Amino acid sequence: MPARRPKQVDAFFATKRTKPVPHAFVLEALASLSPETRPFFGCLGVYVGDKIVLILREKLDKTRDNGVWLATTEQHHESLRREFPNMGSIGLLGREVTHWQLLPVDAPDFEEAALRACELIVAKDPRIGKVPKSRAKGTTSRSQTLTPRR
Repeated sequence: MPARRPKQVDAFFATKRTKPVPHAFVLEALASLSPETRPFFGCLGVYVGDKIVLILREKLDKTRDNGVWLATTEQHHESLRREFPNMGSIGLLGREVTHWQLLPVDAPDFEEAALRACELIVAKDPRIGKVPKSRAKGTTSRSQTLTPRR
């Protein structure tokens, strides 16, 4: 009979529970672009190529800014607001006007607006998506600059 492993070893190999993907229908709508997701301050960042396009947020305790965040710039706010009348700045970012814009989950047209944003992303609309600063400057991460040991 094999020896039983110590509890510390079992705990080490235990899988971490994953949170459900907030607003998963958004990823389904972007599936043709093979989006990547990464944790982003307790939310889920959505990347297409080298651009971050969206952040998906669904917090149970602080719900004010829940929904789909659009990566954009202030110069595009007016034209995007014509397409998304319920779009607004994100309160927890602490500024009156933010580059990121929110499609709020509690808006009556939330799913329709989120799917329209996905259509714009699939169509490569230049108003949505930003190359993160570290990638825009061409910097490399520390792990990419280390020389392998021989």
